[in-house]
Amino acid sequence: RRSLASPVVSGMLCPCGSPRAAGAAPGTGTEGTGSGGSAGSCGRSLCEASEQDRRLRALFQKLDVNRDGALCIHDLAVGLGRLGLHRTELDLLKIVKAGDKDLDGQLDFEEFVHYLQDHEKKLRLVFKSLDKKNDGRIDAQEIVQSLRDLGVKISEQQAEKILKSMDKNGTMTIDWNEWRDYHLLHPVENIPEIILYWKHSTIFDVGENLTVPDEFTVEERQTGMWWRHLVAGGGAGAVSRTCTAPLDRLKVLMQVHASRSNNMCIVGGFTQMIREGGPRSLWRGNGINVLKIAPESAIKFMAYEQIKRFIGTDQEMLRIHERLLAGSLAGAIAQSSIYPMEVLKTRMALRKTGQYSGMLDCAKNILSKEGMAAFYKGYIPNMLGIIPYAGIDLAVYETLKNTWLQRYAVNSADPGVFVLLACGTISSTCGQLASYPLALVRTRMQAQASVEGAPEVTMRGLFKHILKTEGAFGLYRGLAPNFMKVIPAVSISYVVYENLKMTLGVQSR
Repeated sequence: RRSLASPVVSGMLCPCGSPRAAGAAPGTGTEGTGSGGSAGSCGRSLCEASEQDRRLRALFQKLDVNRDGALCIHDLAVGLGRLGLHRTELDLLKIVKAGDKDLDGQLDFEEFVHYLQDHEKKLRLVFKSLDKKNDGRIDAQEIVQSLRDLGVKISEQQAEKILKSMDKNGTMTIDWNEWRDYHLLHPVENIPEIILYWKHSTIFDVGENLTVPDEFTVEERQTGMWWRHLVAGGGAGAVSRTCTAPLDRLKVLMQVHASRSNNMCIVGGFTQMIREGGPRSLWRGNGINVLKIAPESAIKFMAYEQIKRFIGTDQEMLRIHERLLAGSLAGAIAQSSIYPMEVLKTRMALRKTGQYSGMLDCAKNILSKEGMAAFYKGYIPNMLGIIPYAGIDLAVYETLKNTWLQRYAVNSADPGVFVLLACGTISSTCGQLASYPLALVRTRMQAQASVEGAPEVTMRGLFKHILKTEGAFGLYRGLAPNFMKVIPAVSISYVVYENLKMTLGVQSR
């Protein structure tokens, strides 16, 4: 059934924000070809601009039930109901919250127009990502393929059910106008939300920066929101790492010094650190750990974008295997670039009181006594650890996502903050667990001070030695403090990230 709101809603906006000529469809080449009047920025005549304003005002007045010049939730419920668009209270709350710039709980005309413009831009991005054939229409196979590329499995029957809810003319395909009219005043719908909500966010810093980089939309890249996300993520990581640094230092000490003959426990480890260097010693190695966040994140992001171009994909959203490939390569490039800082972090965490005056003194000491090669000790196990970490992290996240969507996604694909946090934490923990033996061997190799004439420790030799002297359990020394810091690290990262996003003016996805 054709919506009564369609004639009013249909005169919406072009991607540039200018009004669209009546009857023109995106991608047809006919937008803005009307004659008469001076043209706007994208070929629209000024009379079309006034027509656009008239339509929007007409829609606003229809929705403004109590005629007070602002739309509250009650106005929207009654007004949309009269137009044949029945929405839940939660849907209406989302509309008001998304457009309410002055936080007065209602939308004036300017806020209403701004909401429609922003919402339509997002809908257009989603429509383009679903339109695999670039023919201006979406069919059931394209929906199935698009969601499969994102790791979400649905049947063709489910896709047809989604189509029927939007298809006005019974063709079992939907064009841009049908898509826009259905979604514009309906912010809760599975397809857009799966794409926008369920991108695996990597801002939750658990100390190991081996995850696949976050995806940014075309709009986020064009508006410069991407660097604000990165800055907010970097700040969140710095605070999170500083708060959990004592547990991180204890993990390093247990990885290097704990054995069957020297069985370190958590309380005993903390007692030993405080006795040797006082409470401040708990944060040894944290300075360099925080400093390496910025270069590593920036290099990884730039490398990821270049690798995506090299892969040659023209899709905004990469498929799962493409993300794993591009993310692993970007991680390897970033780790290679900052690896000397990793070695410095380990040496600073293990140093005794008075051994070095600071990071530079530590670097000079290593360079003069052990040479440049010492800054790349443990490099091979570190690189090998990227693939199981990133692969299992992504695989577990996708499994949890699909399980939640199949069981609990009834009216919305928005899982909420706690579900996202839980999925991210579990997948990251599984990734760490899989790559932990390589991380332990890497740390032991980094800690080995080269002595002139002594045989060089190899990855294979160290694995054999640990298994022979300590058994398989020896490869998981320090795992307890490592897992103890995950939940506080993720929680602190999230709180700081959300506050920094607000400070930097980043819009929530």
